[in-house]
Order: sequence, then C-alpha cells, then structure tokens
Amino acid sequence: MLKHAVLVALVRALQTKAAPLCYLDTHAGRGRYELRGEQALKTLEYRDGIERLLGAAGLPPALADYRAQVAACNADATAIEIYPGSPLLVRQLLRADDRAILCELHEEEAAALKALFRDDARIAVHRRDGYAALGALLPPTPRRGLVLIDPPFEEQAGEFAVIEAALQTALSRWPGGVYAIWYPIKRGADVVPFHRWLAACGCERVLAAELLLRPADSPLRLNGSGIAIVNPPWQIERALAPALDALARLLGDPGVARAELNWLAGP
Repeated sequence: MLKHAVLVALVRALQTKAAPLCYLDTHAGRGRYELRGEQALKTLEYRDGIERLLGAAGLPPALADYRAQVAACNADATAIEIYPGSPLLVRQLLRADDRAILCELHEEEAAALKALFRDDARIAVHRRDGYAALGALLPPTPRRGLVLIDPPFEEQAGEFAVIEAALQTALSRWPGGVYAIWYPIKRGADVVPFHRWLAACGCERVLAAELLLRPADSPLRLNGSGIAIVNPPWQIERALAPALDALARLLGDPGVARAELNWLAGP
C-alpha cells in the first residue's frame, strides 16, 4: 500500500505538466491479483491492508486518490475482489500520449501481463530482466517520466548491491528521470548502507519514505517498507507526508507504527 500510494502520487505530480511521460516498471508481476483466489485466501493479508482503507473517512488527497484507483478496478467499491498491481494502477492514470514499458522475467507472470494489456497500444510488455532493461531501454520516449524498481528481495542485503549497480547505469543514461525504489525493512541496520549510497550517488535530491508497523529489529519478519525517490517531483513531500501518517494510523498499533520522510540528499 505504501508503494502504490506513493506511485499514484508520483504519476499525478508528473502529470501536472502537459508534456507526455513514460513509465518503466522493472519487476511488473502479473498486473492484477484476485483477492478471492487461493493464494490470497491462504494469507488474508488484504484484510489488514486495503480493506482497512475502504471505509476510512477523512483520508488525505493522495491516499484517497490511491483508494479510488483500487476501487475503479472493482464492480463494487465496498468489497474489493481485484487488487491492481503497479502496472494496472498506472494504466488507469495514463493519458493518451503517455507510454508504459513493463518488464517481467517470469514466464507465467509475463504471459498474464501481456494478456492484460494486449489491446492497449500505449503499453509495451517485455519478458526480460528488469535490471538489464535499465541499460537497454533508457532513455525512453518520451524523455520524461518515472522508473519503478520493485524487486522480490529474496536476499535483502544482496539485492541492494544489485539495485545500486543497475541504478548507477540508469542514471548515466537518463540522469533526469525520476526513480522510485521499493525496499523491505526487517532490520533497520540493513537499510543504512543503501541510504548512504543514495546520499553519495551524485543526485541533488533523494527522498526516503518509510512506513514501520513494528520495531525494525528482526530479520525473520517484514516490519515495514520504504521507497527511495531519486529526483522527486517538486514538493512531492507535501502530498506524501499526510498520506504516510494516515497509513501508519490505519494499519499499525498506536505508539508503535510510524511514518518517516527523510531527505538523503537535498532538498
């Protein structure tokens, strides 16, 4: 929910200008998920997530916008059965001259993604490694927009090193792009070296948005997550701060959950 709420806010911020944009997703997944499917019913994670948002009143604009985009994928906005992944959320926001590039390496997921968007000429689906795509497909056309890097993080510390190398390549090819990198938080100490790298990567502005529902002190569970935003749109923190605070309030326990916005470089 943090990732997708921030993603919607970033696209909206970029669309305040009339010039078209390109969205590139390095780990797109299948784009659409059945909450009444077998896997979702095993974990029931959505009950502690999106379902808590459905009836919440007084949401800040960025969070209300995200909720509206999720609801738009369902026949009944009060009983969510379909949850949109990042590609479907962005497709709903694309203007006529905007474009999207979706990369997914897993064969079954890529096939589902291609089927979902086969009739949309604005969207290109590639079955390929998303990290390698940053070197091959950037800069995009149009030459303004957003890259989402959202890997599976099977090995937390090792994945950060891969992201750093891929992001260094991407920035050398498209230094003006906006990059959003999602990461899990298990132990806070594991994230510190990545933050230090981002602070020293040469970009003038890097913002980290984090949501922690539990103390970040155990490698055995997901205690929170974050998104690092390189070259964030102007004043995006004003939209994100109330949205993050509301997520912490709705999803976490009082006195434990917290949201943080920190400038790693700039502003």
